[in-house]
Amino acid sequence: MQRWLGRYEEIAYTLMRVVVGALFACHGVQKVFGVLGGEAVSGMSLHTLGAWIELVGGLLVMLGLLTGYAAFLASGEMAVGYFMAHAPRGFWPIVNKGELAVLYCFVFLYIACRGSGRFGLDRLIGQAPK
Repeated sequence: MQRWLGRYEEIAYTLMRVVVGALFACHGVQKVFGVLGGEAVSGMSLHTLGAWIELVGGLLVMLGLLTGYAAFLASGEMAVGYFMAHAPRGFWPIVNKGELAVLYCFVFLYIACRGSGRFGLDRLIGQAPK
């Protein structure tokens, strides 16, 4: 399978980065603007900070701009969110409803390690290897 799909690795990675970043940004849009079925957060709190990390970080990852930094910050936010909101409800993510936080955490950690890839804006500003 890898012999056939391997030639599409960069395209598949870019699609994953764009989709994951866009979905993460949607969570931020919900919390910052109170749209898409969400409720706006107000005041200065960890929840507000998290909302802005989701919105801005998701957009940066989607665009492939400052990707490593944005993805690392998003990964950390998801780890903190998991341990603060989900882990107290039980050990297993499937039981404590934290599987999305865990998934985002590890996907963003992978993106932070890999960077924007061939089709990110980081290449235009000299942040990604050619």
